[in-house]
Amino acid sequence: MALCRVGKVTTDWLIFGTDDPVSIDPQATLAVSSGAAPSTVACADCDVVMIPKVQARLSAGGGSLEANGDPVGSYAFRSDWLVRKGQVASMVLMDVVGDSMAPAIEDGDMVLIDQSQTGVVPGAIYAVGVEDGVYVKRLDFLPGTLVLNSVNPTYSPIEVPLRGDLADTVRVIGRIIWWCREAK
Repeated sequence: MALCRVGKVTTDWLIFGTDDPVSIDPQATLAVSSGAAPSTVACADCDVVMIPKVQARLSAGGGSLEANGDPVGSYAFRSDWLVRKGQVASMVLMDVVGDSMAPAIEDGDMVLIDQSQTGVVPGAIYAVGVEDGVYVKRLDFLPGTLVLNSVNPTYSPIEVPLRGDLADTVRVIGRIIWWCREAK
């Protein structure tokens, strides 16, 4: 956004190469709120939402104990796209550690989680808490059992009974609706 203001160009031109590059209003102001909740960035030619990234990391493997929800930054997403995907106010970004979801989601990838989507759609990928660990897994059901599947075939499924003592230790944090990786 700062580049757009300094260069007096639109975000569409800077990101996508579309639009007239100099149609931005030089007097446009940014309204960015701080904190862990998504915030709207308003300017003359854009409508983006800043989604917070938190310190917590999801395990694609043995279970991460890093569950700190403090924000460490935020990333811009087009608001019209986010609205089609879920509840914007419930979205958060987290890093992934481990290779159990490879090749789909790799170690070091960042995922966008909609924490309002906790109803399990079989086969979809979710952030899930089991006891003290947090995972990224593809969820399925067997009779009376929630199954946490990995994409990587070297990892065995984790089966959690939906009744009994262990059932109280499982929580669906939210559905993974997007992920990305940096080039190495």
